[in-house]
Amino acid sequence: MPDRGGGPTGPRIRVGRPSRRVRTLLMTLGVLAALAMLFVMFAGFWTDWLWYRSVHYGSVFTTTLWTKVGLFAVFGVLMALAVGFNIWLAHRLRPPLSAMSLEQQSLDRYRMSIAPYKTWILVAVTALVGLVAGASATGQWRTWLLWVNGVEFGQKDPQFHKDVKFYAFDLPWYRFLLSFGFAAVVLSLIAAVLVHYLYGGLRITSPGARATSAATGHLSVLLGVFVLLKAVAYWLDRYGLAVKSSDFKATGNWTGLRYVDANAYLPAKTILFCIALICAVLFFATLWRRTWQLPVIGFGLMVLSAVLIGGLYPAIVQKFQVQPNEQAKEAPYIKKNIEATRKAYGIDQADVRDYKGESTAGNKQLRADAADAASLRLLDPNVVSPTFQQRQQVRGYYGFPSTLDIDRYPSKDGKEQDTVIGLRELDIEGIPEPNWINKHFKYTHGYGAVAAKGTAVTDNGHPEFTEKNLPSAGEFGDYEQRVYYGERTTQYSIVGGPQKELDYSGDNGDEKTYTYKGDSGVSLSNPLTRAAYALTFGEPQILYSGAIGDGSKILYNRTPKERVEAVAPWLTIDGDAYPAVINGRIQWIVDAYTTINGYPYASRTTLGDTTADSLTDGEREVVAQENKVNYIRNSVKATVDAYDGSVDLYEWDTEDPVLKTWRKAFPGTVKPKSEISNKLMEHFRYPQDLFKVQRELLTRYHVTDPVQFYSGSEVWEVPDDPTNKGNSVPPYYLSMRMPDQDEQTFSLTTTFTPNERKTLGAFMAVDADAKSKSYGTIRLLKLPPNTPVSGPQLVQSQFNSNPKIAESISLLKRGDSTVEYGNLLTVPLDGGLLYVEPVYVRGADTDYPLLKKVLVSDGGDRIAFEDTLEQALDVAFGQKPPSDDTEQPPGDGDGDTEEPPASSDPTVQEALKDAQDAIEAGDKAMQNEDGPDWQAYDEAQQDLKDALERAVKAEQKAAEKKPGDGKSADEPEKGRREDS
Repeated sequence: MPDRGGGPTGPRIRVGRPSRRVRTLLMTLGVLAALAMLFVMFAGFWTDWLWYRSVHYGSVFTTTLWTKVGLFAVFGVLMALAVGFNIWLAHRLRPPLSAMSLEQQSLDRYRMSIAPYKTWILVAVTALVGLVAGASATGQWRTWLLWVNGVEFGQKDPQFHKDVKFYAFDLPWYRFLLSFGFAAVVLSLIAAVLVHYLYGGLRITSPGARATSAATGHLSVLLGVFVLLKAVAYWLDRYGLAVKSSDFKATGNWTGLRYVDANAYLPAKTILFCIALICAVLFFATLWRRTWQLPVIGFGLMVLSAVLIGGLYPAIVQKFQVQPNEQAKEAPYIKKNIEATRKAYGIDQADVRDYKGESTAGNKQLRADAADAASLRLLDPNVVSPTFQQRQQVRGYYGFPSTLDIDRYPSKDGKEQDTVIGLRELDIEGIPEPNWINKHFKYTHGYGAVAAKGTAVTDNGHPEFTEKNLPSAGEFGDYEQRVYYGERTTQYSIVGGPQKELDYSGDNGDEKTYTYKGDSGVSLSNPLTRAAYALTFGEPQILYSGAIGDGSKILYNRTPKERVEAVAPWLTIDGDAYPAVINGRIQWIVDAYTTINGYPYASRTTLGDTTADSLTDGEREVVAQENKVNYIRNSVKATVDAYDGSVDLYEWDTEDPVLKTWRKAFPGTVKPKSEISNKLMEHFRYPQDLFKVQRELLTRYHVTDPVQFYSGSEVWEVPDDPTNKGNSVPPYYLSMRMPDQDEQTFSLTTTFTPNERKTLGAFMAVDADAKSKSYGTIRLLKLPPNTPVSGPQLVQSQFNSNPKIAESISLLKRGDSTVEYGNLLTVPLDGGLLYVEPVYVRGADTDYPLLKKVLVSDGGDRIAFEDTLEQALDVAFGQKPPSDDTEQPPGDGDGDTEEPPASSDPTVQEALKDAQDAIEAGDKAMQNEDGPDWQAYDEAQQDLKDALERAVKAEQKAAEKKPGDGKSADEPEKGRREDS
């Protein structure tokens, strides 16, 4: 019969339990899924351990791991106990049901629903807060290790007379403990309030007492602990003033106490500390008095005091005591900031000397001394990488970094010479048929170093190579040329197994094969290890590929900087690792720094911003553990072997307390300085990023007088790179002699310009040769404030605005060629300055730069533009006449020459006259009595540019109309490019 109720008809199907086989299958699948999830979590941990063990820094991994595990366990358990205990106590202190109001009785259904699961809920809540707190605590592993291993600095702050160790290592840990305490109390308070309300200890809408005496006592104790922690916070805030950052017009970024801090905030924090202690006692007293009246009044007074004493009173002191005579009030504190900042950044021993900037020597003496002043580097490592690429790449799957490196190697006569060097690294983008086997098994390494003299080129403008070809041959002798670890080597490779590697291709195209024999890499003989790496790299073929067999090892983390950063995670890594051939091996040298952010009174700097310049790219960025710092030391020199990837850390700054602290935390990881070999020492140099940080600080902190510092009249700027607008000029390595030195020293140099001006403010050099007794000595030549000597931007502008030079440059650009300016080097010379800039031409048919011209200037009237450095120096100092495409510099009677004939074309003459007028207008704008008129100067420069363009076009038209031998005007230039 049909179902009259409208429901479905037919027999009912009874749903029973799954069969035993199905249950077993489901359980097996569940277990396998759980194991898979665990293996995914385990794979990363396991591969990390294998990698650290392969580089023999397993202790770094275990120390870091157990520190994190310990912090997780201790603080996770403490948080869980704190919250769990207060939940349990609130439940235990609940009133009997008979004493509950109607409001609490209405919650009975909620109490009944959770009653069977109370224990599980308690466990779940405490476990959750414990896991969160423990995970948060693991991030403090560096703070813990610094605190427990901290070494004293032997220097005390001028306000509280505590060792710097307290601020650098102790205070950060105390602040973490305090923040943890606040979190534990707040979470416990929230949990206790909820439980008390749910079980009748608190009421909101019912008449009568809002809380039972038990709930009052419990919550009062928690509030008392909170206020007690606030008292501790006020006390620590007193010391925090010594490392507090603030804005101050005299420095911009200020660290440390100022007048208002020492005379208003400091006493206010002490008073608030006492008030908080009293308030805490009042909260604890409710255990006996069972009333919140006094604690609430005390808490209100504490809040009011914080507003009046901690906020209003300092504002009044600043307004009515400091501002009317700020310079006098702040002078003692500025002095403390200057002294601390200079000491923290290692610039307190900088040798600052006045320097005229204009030489009184004659032309003959200047020309003679120019040869000894410096080994002027014509080969710019920032420009010639494409030339190395075209001339020495040899195969399309090799490449050089975009910026090459400067080092020193002995020449044939035994003297050291500045050398431009780069490694022929593997370029994975250039390999033919980039399948998985080719990318990771066959093409595994680069081959050989390529080097060229920094101070010389061939007659046609090519680098004069001292090490070249494939395999490389030259002055380096025999060495292991295979480059398995390098700046461009970012992919993993699997080596040593049945699949042969391409070693290199010979001259006749035959391929040489090789099997890796180094000690580095992780063995893939274990199937579990292969599975872990297949998961880590997302490549399942690692698990089953037949190309992997006995002896196969996987190489990864192959760039020098990431290897050093991995084995020493407490170091900040310099952006420029550079290669050196030492004792038959290619070694990458990596400078590393120890930094802190808690040096009292020392102003902070942001490493990422301070170390950026026109050359900074993804490969040359500093690897900072802490980007904002106020103390830095080049404490460690590291090496990475380009063949086997072995990493060695050497102590460099033996007095650095931060390094001593980390060596206690990671014993055995840093070798003593005495183990540095002489050959290795020959290639150590002063690091660029430290130099850039120091020069940025010296723009202000070269001034040691507080009054002058406050006025800001002597502030300098790091000039923009004149050939790369909007970016700071990079520092340059070259061998040179400062005025107080008897011979040339390998140095790192830079220039400064006065604030908002383009004249030269100062010249800075640091002895960069690690073998020198004066290594690290900073020398500053300070020019007079009203100096007429041009800075780098003005010198470049003079080059560009010189009519004859501009015409020559225009000729060099013909035929789709481009002109590239090299590094504008500055060298002190007999009381004046010498600027030298190589000029490269990149031909449309060659597409790589060749040195064609050299620009020379003294920052004033002497200027030359010649084919070689020797010729340019001769012309600049009046010893020889200029070539036809440059104008004669003014002489002093030592070598006067005739001026070249001017063009007879009236349009050209008119344009050149306009150009001369524009130059005079620009000079007049710079010599304005009230200071340089930059607007008038810029207008004159634009007029000059327009006039020169008209002159060049007129000259070109005149040249095209001249009768000749049938060649066009472009043909001679084209022929000259082809000859090169």
